[in-house]
Amino acid sequence: MIEIIPMREEHIDGVLAVEEATFSIPWTRADFEREVRENAMAIYYAALLDGKIVGYAGMWHVVTEGHITNVAVLEEVRGKGIGAMLIEKLVETAMEKEMIGLTLEVRIGNAPAQGLYHKYGFRAEGLRKNYYPDTHEDAVIMWKYLPFYENYEETVQG
Repeated sequence: MIEIIPMREEHIDGVLAVEEATFSIPWTRADFEREVRENAMAIYYAALLDGKIVGYAGMWHVVTEGHITNVAVLEEVRGKGIGAMLIEKLVETAMEKEMIGLTLEVRIGNAPAQGLYHKYGFRAEGLRKNYYPDTHEDAVIMWKYLPFYENYEETVQG
């Protein structure tokens, strides 16, 4: 059984294991501790499969937007819909908090991740050249606008 739950401090060991298995430049334990303990903008979820952390996702709630920081799922359990469940939870949370949209950066060569984001309504809207320090690979900037964006746009232009 897969569960998506709010990430807490006791989940850091499992999340760190996923992080280190997934990213070439992983966040550190201190990074995750800071996110959980100190960052009032941080919203993170852990994905558990039969009680074991197999993925996580997080975002920062910055004023009216959500900036997705990381989405990661262990390779051995990919294809089970865990990444999709994590994205759905971030979108659900953004809607509850009446954010106008969600943004993220993804490696230009990471077609599977881009496909997942497209499935949930994200669109490529820009490029960050040489964004990733390990490979100097470009990042695609993606946005998903939420219904509150229309109201926000009318207010700003009004």
